[in-house]
Amino acid sequence: MVQELVAAGIGAAVGIAVYAGVAARVVRQYERGLVFRFGRLREGIRGPGFTMILPFVDRLHKVNMQIVTLPVPAQEGITRDNVTVRVDAVVYFKVVDPANAIVEVEDYRFAVSQMAQTSLRSIIGKSDLDDLLSNREQLNQGLELMIDSPAVGWGVQIDRVEIKDVSLPETMKRSMARQAEADRERRARVINADAELQASKKLAEAAAVMSEQPAALQLRLLQTVVAVAAEKNSTLVLPFPVELLRFLERAAPAPGGPEAAAPAPPGATAPPPPPEVTGGAPRAQDGPQEGPRDGREKGPEAD
Repeated sequence: MVQELVAAGIGAAVGIAVYAGVAARVVRQYERGLVFRFGRLREGIRGPGFTMILPFVDRLHKVNMQIVTLPVPAQEGITRDNVTVRVDAVVYFKVVDPANAIVEVEDYRFAVSQMAQTSLRSIIGKSDLDDLLSNREQLNQGLELMIDSPAVGWGVQIDRVEIKDVSLPETMKRSMARQAEADRERRARVINADAELQASKKLAEAAAVMSEQPAALQLRLLQTVVAVAAEKNSTLVLPFPVELLRFLERAAPAPGGPEAAAPAPPGATAPPPPPEVTGGAPRAQDGPQEGPRDGREKGPEAD
């Protein structure tokens, strides 16, 4: 009798252990459990830790509550300014309602991926190339709103959307490089012209100061000579300014005295030059000369 009771107790213990092993489930900290009894979702979500279900009756479905990083494949499209580009992105989302994520949509990961691809194509068609390259923050926000609107009913919350890369055709890259080069060259020319304008103003002021003191020009010339001589050159080119010549011309006295240097009054005519005087008789200056010059010259009658 005792042996039968012991055997029955051992059998019951083994049955309980087997039942507990089949019915016991462990839900991890980052998961939530949904229990389906005969295909019907039971109320209440099983939290992390140890839980029990009815074997062969209940089915426990675990849902990951972590943030999921979902890469969006590169999508090719035409921008609003008719430029063909390839854009890829990445979506960060998480499940906030496990029941809706399992019941309302067949595969919430695949659904979010397809919605992200279509939304990315729509963003490409609505944006300009400059916006895709420089105004990505606003595009990311718009893409997040487009994906998050239908995902709310799926129990999924879009945490963040980022555009990773924008691929351009090689011809467009060369065109943009030429445009940037031309813009930099334009700015360089404007800066150079502005520098020339400022330098010309300063040179005009310096010339005005030097015109009042001609000796300053000579001092500046000597400074130039010193600057050139500092270099180890075998040849020294000494510039001789025209202003120095004018200064020397004004400072030098005129030859012949002040009377000779005095200019003639306006309206006065210069006296004619005196005639040339030679040892023989004066020659007539006007009129042809008659007769042959020597014996070899004959008139027309001699023939």
